[in-house]
Amino acid sequence: MSDLETRVPQIGQRATCSWRDSTKHKGEIVERRLKGSSAGGAPPSGSSAPSGSGSPKPDKPYDYEYYVHYVGFDRRLDEWIGSDRIDLTSIEVVQKRASPNDQGRTRGRGRPPSVNPPGAAHGHGSSNDPAILKLEKEHEELTKVKNIGAIQMGQYEIDTWYYSPYPDEYSGIPKLYVCEFCLKYMKSINTLRKHNSTCTCTRPPGDEIYRDGNVSVFEIDGNKDPLYCQSLCLLAKLFLDHKTLYYDVAPFMFYVVTETTQKGATVVGYFSKEKNSSEGYNLACILTFPQYQRSGYGKFIISLSYEISKREGKAGSPEKPLSDLGKLSYRSYWTLILFRLFRDRGDIDVEEICRETAIKVEDIISTLQHKDMVKEWKGQHVIHVEKSKVEEYLKRTERSKIRLCKPECLVWQPKEGTK
Repeated sequence: MSDLETRVPQIGQRATCSWRDSTKHKGEIVERRLKGSSAGGAPPSGSSAPSGSGSPKPDKPYDYEYYVHYVGFDRRLDEWIGSDRIDLTSIEVVQKRASPNDQGRTRGRGRPPSVNPPGAAHGHGSSNDPAILKLEKEHEELTKVKNIGAIQMGQYEIDTWYYSPYPDEYSGIPKLYVCEFCLKYMKSINTLRKHNSTCTCTRPPGDEIYRDGNVSVFEIDGNKDPLYCQSLCLLAKLFLDHKTLYYDVAPFMFYVVTETTQKGATVVGYFSKEKNSSEGYNLACILTFPQYQRSGYGKFIISLSYEISKREGKAGSPEKPLSDLGKLSYRSYWTLILFRLFRDRGDIDVEEICRETAIKVEDIISTLQHKDMVKEWKGQHVIHVEKSKVEEYLKRTERSKIRLCKPECLVWQPKEGTK
């Protein structure tokens, strides 16, 4: 065995790593721990421990497990792996980015000290304020490592994607057990079973404002049901890669989508909305839980947010900046709605589109520019609709069933004084 193959990989180094499907990808070592330690997340997948590895002073690659970020891929794919999945001959050093608090701290362990910097938009947006950017950078460094490996929720076991600031005593456990109705979280299956025997909750709190078959939507005031909303946010954070987090749920309304079974109404996804958004945002945070993704709920939730905006009598827009995935989801929805309008109405100007759809003018223009359908003439935006292009897009898109909010199923009106 060469010297390269016995050298222990260090944090910040990169090497060729094997995925679970045995394909090779460049990975950066974000953290490492002694083999058998559970701190900082779930144990590695597909790693084998050689016999006799419990030496008093670990100095071999196989004495450790390594938390790896695959370069060029989303952080949700980050994972703990053993040295048997690292090509030790391919290790290279990369320049470590400066971090304000690197000295004397353990990375990715427990709850970060500053998760809601002053002035941050409750973790949904971003800021150009240098002080806030610095805090966000610190937060990103502190939350690089997933602290929970998987969740058990109803019949589903789901691998987590990102760090979530659950209380410290839950950090580092391989699996978190979550009640699918009240969202209470527990460390063991026995505790969950005991909880299930006494839990009387069969649906989210709040008012049911939508029902179509087995799909319902519940409107929940963060000020009235803070415990449920905080549990929802903690659960959602395992699958959302926001730079900062929000804990003060009081300024938000939550719209929780459920599917009803014989047992009750289980959570499918949700969106949150700031009660008083000075920027006119109609959605702060959106998530379809992984077990229900690719079932059309993303468009359904987006369309629900716009149907509510229509009834409020004002145009809305999602909180910016959007993630790459968020941009794709919204652009897909906006394009579908605009093209259907062009097909059914023919020529229609931007202001009229805004009034009919509640989509903000800037979002309409950016969507049409992306489709090369906006021309400037005498300082004004003029829509140039190619009928064949519209028909071809809709023919291709509408081959599969599209799930949108049905206005007739929504029992909701704005409260007095909120229009």
